[in-house]
Amino acid sequence: MKQLIINASVLNEQGETELKSILIADGKIASIVNEDTELDLFTAEGASEEEREVKTIDAQGKLVIPGLIDMHVHLREPGFEYKETIETGSRAAVKGGFTTIACMPNTRPVTDNVDTVQLVLKKGQEAGLAKVLPYAAITKNELGRELTDFEALKAAGAIGFTDDGVGVQSAQMMKDAMARAKALDMPVIAHCEDNTLVEGAAVTDGEFAKRHGLKGIPNESEAIHVGRDILLSEATGAHYHVCHVSTEQSVRLIRHAKSFGIKVTAEVCPHHLVLSDEDIPGLDANWKMNPPLRSPRDVQACIEGLEDGTIDIIVTDHAAHSEEEKAKGMELAPFGIVGFETAFPLLYTKFVATGKWTLDFLVRRMTADPARVFRLNAGRLKEGAPADLTMIDLEQEQAVDPHTFASKGRNTPFTGWKLKGWPVNTWVDGKLVWSADEAE
Repeated sequence: MKQLIINASVLNEQGETELKSILIADGKIASIVNEDTELDLFTAEGASEEEREVKTIDAQGKLVIPGLIDMHVHLREPGFEYKETIETGSRAAVKGGFTTIACMPNTRPVTDNVDTVQLVLKKGQEAGLAKVLPYAAITKNELGRELTDFEALKAAGAIGFTDDGVGVQSAQMMKDAMARAKALDMPVIAHCEDNTLVEGAAVTDGEFAKRHGLKGIPNESEAIHVGRDILLSEATGAHYHVCHVSTEQSVRLIRHAKSFGIKVTAEVCPHHLVLSDEDIPGLDANWKMNPPLRSPRDVQACIEGLEDGTIDIIVTDHAAHSEEEKAKGMELAPFGIVGFETAFPLLYTKFVATGKWTLDFLVRRMTADPARVFRLNAGRLKEGAPADLTMIDLEQEQAVDPHTFASKGRNTPFTGWKLKGWPVNTWVDGKLVWSADEAE
């Protein structure tokens, strides 16, 4: 059945909104026309009754954008299904407006072999929600000792290589990985962390750590790997993508590398744009993530880096943990927070509604730009494109309530925050996979 979305507020090429009608047919965007344009909704004469059926959806002026893209998520399956599954994570994703998500390989077993890549793809297809794209590990078991079979993993459907969760400690190992990835025209995605500087630390090396007697994670633990890997990218010509940038030093290094034409791209998470270590209220592990919340100076550097294009895209680093795990406290609890269901309203409220960013800027950093960086057929609202769409009510305001999350995870620092700009409908390949009305 065709679907016709009328009275949709759509961003045009100039970044301004205008009312349009969007016709969806055969899983694709068939037409985008002005509201007063009469559409030929039917196929040629002789079409079946089913082919002539059209469901009309009145957006009532709500924003309709390409489905959001999240290139850094943790779906926990296989191995940690008590935290999250591909199905529950995908459901949380579409509820948050995400239609394409890329999952990290630090599962058990690690996604370092063809069978596990195929399992992730199969589970994603069975869930029938967001499009799930698997990364494969750089090294076997993410131990940093032996490279995986890049050729076989690419053929199985992996979209890039990363040991996310740990940094590749050996420069030679990373150089070899980049050379092999370059030969396959594949990106290397790096969790940047020097283990010798972070062991036993839980928060950033700042005032909060000193006040509570905690060992701190210094900025240079991240930046050392960023600088090293930029040089390796220059030497090999590989596409090097920096995960979850959090420090001023990293931003500075990436900006410098880009000025020399080195093929480096980068991402930042919402929490590193809106929170610093000065905001942590106490020893609540829902505020513990890796990289940790940094200083206000680092936050400002990340904002400026995103604004000037040094940082290319926004990701959530969605990482569910059980309530029992997070109850162990700041020192013993695992790192990570959930992010799918709060990402867009959080950034819309903090930056767009306050006039610091345009709506178009935020949408591009979460749609067209990740599609560009990772060469995906997604992120564009245009005729012929897959009908991956998100409808957002920019006026809807509500408080963040973890008990309403579709994710198994409740670990968020944003509980109780009043935010505007909540997704209300999400389509993937023309199928309505999330509706706030149906959820009520």
